[in-house]
Amino acid sequence: MQKGVLLVNLGSPDSPTPKDVKPYLDEFLMDERVIDVNPVLRNIIVRGIILQTRPKRSAKAYSKIWWEEGSPLIVLSKRFQEKVQQQTELPVALGMRYGSGSIKEGLQELHDKGVDEVLLVPLYPHYAMSSYETVVVKALEEQQKHFPNMDITTLPAFYKNADYIKVLGNSIAESLENFAYDHILFSYHGVPERHIRKSDPTKFHCKIDGKCCKVNSVAHHTCYRHQCYDTTDLVVKQLGIDPEKTSTSFQSRLAGDPWLKPYTDYEFERLAKEGKTRLAVITPAFVSDCLETLEEIAMEGEEEFKEAGGKEYMHIPCLNDRDDWVALMAEWIKDWETRAVLPV
Repeated sequence: MQKGVLLVNLGSPDSPTPKDVKPYLDEFLMDERVIDVNPVLRNIIVRGIILQTRPKRSAKAYSKIWWEEGSPLIVLSKRFQEKVQQQTELPVALGMRYGSGSIKEGLQELHDKGVDEVLLVPLYPHYAMSSYETVVVKALEEQQKHFPNMDITTLPAFYKNADYIKVLGNSIAESLENFAYDHILFSYHGVPERHIRKSDPTKFHCKIDGKCCKVNSVAHHTCYRHQCYDTTDLVVKQLGIDPEKTSTSFQSRLAGDPWLKPYTDYEFERLAKEGKTRLAVITPAFVSDCLETLEEIAMEGEEEFKEAGGKEYMHIPCLNDRDDWVALMAEWIKDWETRAVLPV
């Protein structure tokens, strides 16, 4: 069998214009694992309400972070894929869950190279139904429909892998070398609380009360909230940081439903008012910088923090195409290729 690798990231509009943002948002928000309500209601919410105004606002936000080469997420993902390809003899393709450069196109590229055994790599450290899970489901759907003779093995969520934590910790330490912070905020992508409960295989463990995450359970394998807090704890330990100088929050939310708390924008205000004047923010739910990290956190976050009384602000970049992150991914691929071993 010929082995190959498919890296999958979120995706992006083709341009920072309402014309291109609208179909991208339509595909994204109509995903039943993103807005997980009755299909009729989802259609009303997305196409009858959100898409009437959101594309124009989102296009404005995208235009603020757009690079000359294109979407930062796409550019960075391609750079990462190209560097990984240089460190393995296996074909390495890139796919996006939404927008151009689809998962199907990535699988087709591998198929055309004779690949019939694929390592699927969702580029998300944590398990969430609206990120990791939807990538896996979509890839399997495309495989069953178009590539029935292709086998797919999925890289598990790697949020607590010791080597990954070391790479993440190194990236944070390097960024902080010349920044005298008095607090570090770990800001993760937000999800509705109901997603946590839906992903709980026990149907009773996840109460989102601050206690359940500390009680060992099989539910932790699919609990995004637990995995985020675990990442924070592991990095803090890795770097030897005083836990009192750190906190965890969740960014991005839609009105109408309770989402994971505390909310990042509330934390900006709280920390500033508590006298934390030099804030560093890291976004470990993403491995590639994107709209949420570059506009929402690096730009809007700084403005919100300083308006609340903060003085100095640093957004720590995602891992992007760092050499140590590339080397680690290449090592995971080699382990899978030669020993059928995946990271834990």
